[in-house]
Amino acid sequence: MLVAGIDIGSRTTKTLLLEDGATRGQSMIYTGPDSAAAARAGFEEALKMAGGDWGDVGYIVATGYGRIIVPFAQESITEIACHARGVHSLFPSARTVLDMGGQDCKAIRVNAEGNHTNFAMNEKCAAGTGRFLEVMAEVLNVPLSEIGPLSLTSQEEVKVSSTCTVFAKSEVSYLVRRGVKKSDILAALHEAISVRVYSLLKQVGIEKEFVITGGIARNIGVVRRVADKVGLTPLVPPDPQMMGALGAALFARESAKRSQARPLAG
Repeated sequence: MLVAGIDIGSRTTKTLLLEDGATRGQSMIYTGPDSAAAARAGFEEALKMAGGDWGDVGYIVATGYGRIIVPFAQESITEIACHARGVHSLFPSARTVLDMGGQDCKAIRVNAEGNHTNFAMNEKCAAGTGRFLEVMAEVLNVPLSEIGPLSLTSQEEVKVSSTCTVFAKSEVSYLVRRGVKKSDILAALHEAISVRVYSLLKQVGIEKEFVITGGIARNIGVVRRVADKVGLTPLVPPDPQMMGALGAALFARESAKRSQARPLAG
């Protein structure tokens, strides 16, 4: 029996199908304006990869920004709980998780059972998120995939004082007009992000087994600077954006087992 986890983020929707603990199919698509439609499209794409159909899936758990509006999910669970569970399945000894998503960042404390015991979240401002970096890449006319490596080539220290996306955009434009190198501007932006997320990590406590998840985990510029501040080399999952969907699928597997174990009424 297949089970599914669907993580509907503000930027992307991730779906993961498990069978006997092994991944059978997965997908990642842009969420767009209709979260329910994105959930269905992502689910069907993952099903196609798995070679299955709707009737093969015994239980579905939704998580993330749009989890409540997935019409075909049997259950919805917070992204905090799902990220903790997903990370724990790959790194059982991990106790601190930094999830850096499209519109928010979360620092999560995890116990030995894979449950979250504390968290801190930056959700009222896009600074330090994937969207923040997308905007800055657009202003600098640098492909998003290149900004991390380019930031590490900086030779001169530059300061970006604002952590607000709108004001930082204006500040970056001003620095470009002054002829400041893009690598130096990007180094300043990546440094500002690392300072911001480090403060979140300190709120929950930083343990030796430290994991970074989310799309920004693919940005070597951010990862290196966070590592320098923490004084630890972070663990990064092979597919860091799928941790929420993985955790949701693991919860779905548990719920499916409980359903099968219930005695018949009467």
